Amino acid sequence: MFTGLIQAVGRIAQIDEGEQDIRLRIETGKLPLADVALGDSIATSGVCLTVTELPGDGYWADVSPETLSLTSLGTKSKGDPVNLETSLTLSTPLGGHLVSGHVDGVGQIEEIIEDARFWRVKVAAPENLARYIAMKGSICVDGTSLTVNQVYGASFGLTIIPQTWEETVFSDYEVGSPVNLEVDVIARYLERLSQFGQREPE
Repeated sequence: MFTGLIQAVGRIAQIDEGEQDIRLRIETGKLPLADVALGDSIATSGVCLTVTELPGDGYWADVSPETLSLTSLGTKSKGDPVNLETSLTLSTPLGGHLVSGHVDGVGQIEEIIEDARFWRVKVAAPENLARYIAMKGSICVDGTSLTVNQVYGASFGLTIIPQTWEETVFSDYEVGSPVNLEVDVIARYLERLSQFGQREPE
């Protein structure tokens, strides 16, 4: 589990392509690695990846065909920036919201407008995720915990503060950029629970 509070922006240093999967080497920049061990999880632009090697300046991770099909990692190139967060512990302050690192779908940046010291960003989500996106609810965009300010059908609006703009990959986005989306895990569980309360038609 993660909090959605980005600790560092890393970069993809190497991509080794397999037949259907890839291996990524991520340079982690200022992300603290002293307590990271092989087998630990690191959210990489919102995708929970398992550390397989620790070369000193970052980590290697395997990306399965399923993950490539459900996230934006397959569209990344060498040098691209990625948001990074190590998994939370029982002593980690939960300043964002509970994030699993399991991406629900890939959205797309529709609009970026600078507004005084802030940025207003509109994101188009896949239609099947629209029911989970609520005004003032939480959503995770490329691993960043954010509050939904507006809802327009399957699209939603965000207000990005200077700290988030400068310390995450938001400043690298352009209109059309793909983004990994994870909806609020509580909303998913509530929907599942409500399904079991419905009687099957006879």
